[in-house]
Amino acid sequence: MLKEFLGFVWRSAPKSVRRWSVRLIEPRFTVTAGAVVEDDDGRILLLNHVFRKGSGWGIPGGFLSPGEQPEEALRRELREETGMEIDSARLAFVRTLKRPRQVEIIYRCRVREADKGFKRNIEINTLAWFDRDRLPDVTADQRRIIARALDAD
Repeated sequence: MLKEFLGFVWRSAPKSVRRWSVRLIEPRFTVTAGAVVEDDDGRILLLNHVFRKGSGWGIPGGFLSPGEQPEEALRRELREETGMEIDSARLAFVRTLKRPRQVEIIYRCRVREADKGFKRNIEINTLAWFDRDRLPDVTADQRRIIARALDAD
């Protein structure tokens, strides 16, 4: 009986009240798209980000803009951060993080051979290509992301 009453109250409430109620009750989170980018020699692209001080090298990526599809966001971020375009992007995996509340969509990509140069960007200190077995100072989490994306076939 109580369930039916609450259902009636919910359906009778104005749409704006229902929308705001859901926003208050449901958890909020951000969504990011990242990529393990390879070149024709199988080397991995890593960036040293300005805004990730102390975290060392990491894969390229960033936050999705409202209404943006994950692959579009990835391509935009790579273009903004490096000036590079990718030939192909294949979904490797999706994971959730508790802190921060975040959903990460990770792709495995190939960069266009002609686009291996670096266009200077305020967000990036430097970038470099590394052999899979000779990665620089990356966090354990970044190492796991890279390994998992490379194993996703």
